[in-house]
Amino acid sequence: MSEFKFIGRLIDALRQRFAEAALPADWTISPERCPEGMNGELTINCFRFAKLFKQPPDRLAAAIAECLDRDPEILATEQIKAFVNVVLTPAALYRDTLAALPELLAAGRLPENECRKILIEYSAPNTNKPQHLGHVRNNTLGMALASLLKRVGHEVIQINLVNDRGIHICKSMIAYQRFGNGATPESTGIKGDHLVGKFYVEYNQALSAELAALKAARPELAEKDNEALFLETELGQATQKMLQDWENGDPEVRALWQKMNGWVFDGFAATYRRMGIRFDHTYLESQTYLLGKDIIQDGLARGVFSRREDGAVIVDLGKMGNKVVLRSDGTSVYITQDIGTTLLKYNDYHPDMQIWVVGDEQILHFQMLFAILRKLGYEWADNLHHLAYGMVNLPSGKMKSREGTVVDADDLFAEMVALALDNCRERGDGEVTESELAGRAEIIGMGALKFMLLKFNPKTTMMFDPQASIKFEGDTGPYVQYACTRIKSIARKARERGLHFQPDEVDWSLLAAREEKAFAALAAFYPAALQLAAERRDCSVLVEYLLDLAKAFNRFYRECPVLTAENVELQQARLALAAAAGDILTDGLRTLTIGVPDAM
Repeated sequence: MSEFKFIGRLIDALRQRFAEAALPADWTISPERCPEGMNGELTINCFRFAKLFKQPPDRLAAAIAECLDRDPEILATEQIKAFVNVVLTPAALYRDTLAALPELLAAGRLPENECRKILIEYSAPNTNKPQHLGHVRNNTLGMALASLLKRVGHEVIQINLVNDRGIHICKSMIAYQRFGNGATPESTGIKGDHLVGKFYVEYNQALSAELAALKAARPELAEKDNEALFLETELGQATQKMLQDWENGDPEVRALWQKMNGWVFDGFAATYRRMGIRFDHTYLESQTYLLGKDIIQDGLARGVFSRREDGAVIVDLGKMGNKVVLRSDGTSVYITQDIGTTLLKYNDYHPDMQIWVVGDEQILHFQMLFAILRKLGYEWADNLHHLAYGMVNLPSGKMKSREGTVVDADDLFAEMVALALDNCRERGDGEVTESELAGRAEIIGMGALKFMLLKFNPKTTMMFDPQASIKFEGDTGPYVQYACTRIKSIARKARERGLHFQPDEVDWSLLAAREEKAFAALAAFYPAALQLAAERRDCSVLVEYLLDLAKAFNRFYRECPVLTAENVELQQARLALAAAAGDILTDGLRTLTIGVPDAM
């Protein structure tokens, strides 16, 4: 939050008045936003520190109001029980907020000694299918959080771990061998990850047909789970053999695997480019899946793990139960690989903190992983965090990759941009070329998608409605973007009229209207919103703040004409307020990885 100078004077007065309180040397008061509808720009909540003074909160509030009433930069105070609402002089309010905009924006950065090196892993797709709406939420959360953490001063390393091996990858490969007829992305005109995903769907259709025939021929299997019957099918046996051949380094299988994975990686790259994602390092499970076994053997020798009667290696995790870390045949389980990969990432980057952006169905897995790493004695294991997020659904229902009913990421991007393009055309700017319209629609459509996915706390299972998210009115990304473009339009019109301002010559004291002061007071809390969002690792905190700020600006714009104000000095001051609003809103959207078009 902006540093209001009257707070320092208030603290000095309180130290004199309550000398017996022995306040800490660095003690301060953090004003809060004054509730809407009340008289004041700021509120001091005395419940938060009354114990320090050994005073009833309402009596302390009365003393604070008395001190402030003598301050020359305070126009009025209003005590409501333990709260003191404060009305500042315009000169003091703007001096400590919008007139010091560079300092206000810089205040969002943490002190250097609080900045950390943070490794954040997200996306983690499989190479047997294109990315879908679930990946889009994951990617959006990951990239926005990385950007937010950088914005407040942390060093951030963005990591992707791609699952490019295993039985599910072999399913697409088998289907390609049987149904592909030599198809390529070039020959079909189909994006590489989509082409491979098409064969994954065809595989599961063929497998379902074979399972149905098997159960019809052998009625005693009718009640058996399909997964239990996988190796009873010819297709399942062929797939299992391909996995064994891959692990044994069969050259033909490896060549097909490399070719199809190459197609998928090319497709993923295009998806990431459109979202604006750039990873610092991509790990491949084909290179890491054997990691962890040596660590388990070392832990077994040290008594961290024990061997079960059947030969499996287990770890006692207390209330979470026992967890197998090596099967009885000596092969790894998934958590074994995660143990090894986590150590690999630590050794590669030595981060102060590691964060995984993974769906909430994996909460127990990460609780176990972190507990095992602590038992192994890694001191840094206390700084491992799972950012769990809920499922995202569309009004049309849930998604199923195997049935080909997923909401494809690329199709969703195209739909969002098409909706944005329709909205732009309806607004009827006849002087804009189709190319310019398309550029605007890309920024608006992708921004609307990201904003809506970030609007909710990550833990929330949410419904995503493309039509609602693209509206230019309401709690949407385009609403905030539109406030920014409106400000750009005001600046353009001002230049056409020869109206300009010098920041150090603006007479901010002219801005005494309620809407003007309310916006400036809210702007003061931008640094606090950035830091709170980063501390909670929750971009919805920043989204909510930007919506409030855009609404405050629009109230100002509606009630306080900028270019038709009664004199040039007032026009310049309001123009300066609008420019500051644009800078803060644009910085906030950029922090969320959302762009701003020149017009809408």
